[in-house]
Amino acid sequence: MSASTVAPPTDTQPPTDGPRTVAEIVPLRRPWRWVSAGLVLAAVLAFLWSAVTNEQFQWSVVAQYFTAEAVLRGLGLTLWLTGLTVVLGFVIGGVLAVMRLSGNPVLVAVSWGYVWLFRSVPLLVQLLFWFNIGALYPALSGATPVIGPVTAVIIGLVLHEAAYAAEIVRGGILSVDAGQVEAAKALGMRGGRILRRIVLPQAMRAIVPAAGNLLIGTLKGTSIVSVLAVQDLLYSVQLIYNRNYLIIPLLLVATAWYVVVTSLLGIGQHYVERYYARGAGRLS
Repeated sequence: MSASTVAPPTDTQPPTDGPRTVAEIVPLRRPWRWVSAGLVLAAVLAFLWSAVTNEQFQWSVVAQYFTAEAVLRGLGLTLWLTGLTVVLGFVIGGVLAVMRLSGNPVLVAVSWGYVWLFRSVPLLVQLLFWFNIGALYPALSGATPVIGPVTAVIIGLVLHEAAYAAEIVRGGILSVDAGQVEAAKALGMRGGRILRRIVLPQAMRAIVPAAGNLLIGTLKGTSIVSVLAVQDLLYSVQLIYNRNYLIIPLLLVATAWYVVVTSLLGIGQHYVERYYARGAGRLS
């Protein structure tokens, strides 16, 4: 029996024609990118120059009324309505979200019907409905009506907010991996504790961005209460320019305050998102 021979390994390499050269990387030139950027920058500068030099803006009047007592009172009411609406809206919305995710068909139907109804009806219609509820229930109207303008505004805003908050909370809960809930049940944890200790801390990563946007939207949406003569920020400046006819500068006062408050809320939202994004591998 003849033994087979194995050729020894060789370290030969393919011949090269000469020294290896590194190819030079030439960046792709995009001249139109710089042209478009220049045009946009020129348009922004032109707008800013127009806003500064146009005497019709009356910036001196804006500065005069920016911290006026009536304006600050209206701003305080706007902030109070926003905070109360968001807090109560998310409390009710959280309950609705849990009902929607429960196994009880009655609770699921009630939660779905609530969200469907209050998301279908415009907010202004809801406010007008609650303001005129005495036409349906005369006991609520009279010499001292139970539901006045402010009460009608609170009821309408909170119920409207709760419908959107319920979907935000429900979406955040559904974003948590179901396997973690099953593992917690296998360890003997009950439903309420699983929701508090396992689900909600992780769901906040998805809830906070949408909740922050809803908060900012609610702040701006409170301006609609001026139709019911509730003296929020917008209605306060309207009362002033109805007397002095300085419409544009007073509207700029309201605009400036909305920009300031929404900017502060945006900064706060950023840091809250970073807090709940710890350990997620990406911080924005």
